[in-house]
Amino acid sequence: MATGHTVKAFDDDLGELRALVAEMGGLAEAAIDGSIEALMRRDLEAAARIVEADSRIDALEAELERRVLRLFALRAPLADDLREVLAALKISGVIERIGDYAKNIAKRVPLLQDAREIEPVAILPAMASAVSEMVHEVLNAFAARDAQAAVDVSRRDTKVDDLYNSLFRALLTYMMENPSNIGASTHLLFIAKNLERIGDHATNAAEMIYFAATGEQMTERVRGADALAPSDV
Repeated sequence: MATGHTVKAFDDDLGELRALVAEMGGLAEAAIDGSIEALMRRDLEAAARIVEADSRIDALEAELERRVLRLFALRAPLADDLREVLAALKISGVIERIGDYAKNIAKRVPLLQDAREIEPVAILPAMASAVSEMVHEVLNAFAARDAQAAVDVSRRDTKVDDLYNSLFRALLTYMMENPSNIGASTHLLFIAKNLERIGDHATNAAEMIYFAATGEQMTERVRGADALAPSDV
């Protein structure tokens, strides 16, 4: 049986993992918001800062991986504790990918510097706000080990998919009406797809949190009929 000291030490280790996940998540949220703001303002310097800052998220993920390996070696967690540790490890990987998507958006800003205003681009800030909120809420669900909050996050992905589909159709129409818009519109479609993928990754994290909290997989019945996986159009 574990001693009180061992239990406290393990709780401290879990607290450190949660703190690392929270820090990574905060940086990823800021990168999402900042990349879209840089795009809308055509701010090359802000976009460059976002690209550079991604290395911090990568470093935090590597640090969390080291701590998880150390925790396995020293504590040998089982059952509920093991699920929480694995959730932290997997979610850190998800956040790292979210940071990459935000970085990819920022990299497109210089390519759109000279593009004239394209009306459908107004949908992008709404998409970015929706996925940023999903990331924020999924981090809260992880911190609270809240299965229901994780379910709520997964259901919000439908809104992101709807916005993506709306923008996709609008940009296709825009390109057909004027072929000179094809280049800039293609970049905007790439950006929209990155935002849609962030929503998918937040949903994946929600499913991990649900499993960590309940020991069960989040099924479509739990998520609701409106939370089917989006197409990869």
